[in-house]
Amino acid sequence: MRQPLVIANWKMHGKRAFNQALVEAFLGLLEEHRAECVLCPPFAYLGQLAELLRSSDVMLGGQDCSHIAEGAYTGEVSAEMLDDCGCQWVIVGHSERRQYHQESDALVAAKLSMAQRAGLTPVLCVGETQEQRETGEAQDVVKAQLLGALGDLPDLQGLAIAYEPVWAIGTGLTASPEQAQDMHAFIRDVVTGLDATHASGLRLLYGGSVKAGNAAELFAQADIDGALVGGASLDAEAFAAIVCAA
Repeated sequence: MRQPLVIANWKMHGKRAFNQALVEAFLGLLEEHRAECVLCPPFAYLGQLAELLRSSDVMLGGQDCSHIAEGAYTGEVSAEMLDDCGCQWVIVGHSERRQYHQESDALVAAKLSMAQRAGLTPVLCVGETQEQRETGEAQDVVKAQLLGALGDLPDLQGLAIAYEPVWAIGTGLTASPEQAQDMHAFIRDVVTGLDATHASGLRLLYGGSVKAGNAAELFAQADIDGALVGGASLDAEAFAAIVCAA
């Protein structure tokens, strides 16, 4: 049975005082849970969160990593640096990186490889725009992203995939549980074609305006194993409720 997984993506939010108050409140509210939980703050606060999470079972993750191991690349953060800072996870291929930084599937694949080489567990993000869904291209787009990022990996053990419909990220819109399940089942089918050995155990997460009020219904779907949470992860009470719902 796949263990539920809930990941917080703080994006470009946070200050030291806010971070401490948020994490301490979240840990205080977190009831007994069976889900694994990961917090992904901005790079600047990884050290702070590593200390705040030291005595808990909540893990630390990076929001991105470089496709290069080291060198004269100003502003880049390598996967090995994330590991050295105490991270166990890293988000790769988020739609905001694809949109604002023109990240290609080939670049995402290189980042996945670097993350695995550093001993991190990468979370690959895939998803379609509203226009692509309305024109019936959603599955084609997601399949192309999956094949482009995963096609050259030797096996798919030790990673997770997050389906994030672009039209539902930060908009308040959410795919219905049925829409989300259909895409998650499709993703698992595509992954089975790449690596039948590990596909059934691969954790698939939903991301896109996940809230305390809709989490349980989403998590009840057969192929939804957790969530990649954006805005709601900045609210201790809401995020604790999502983790407990899983």
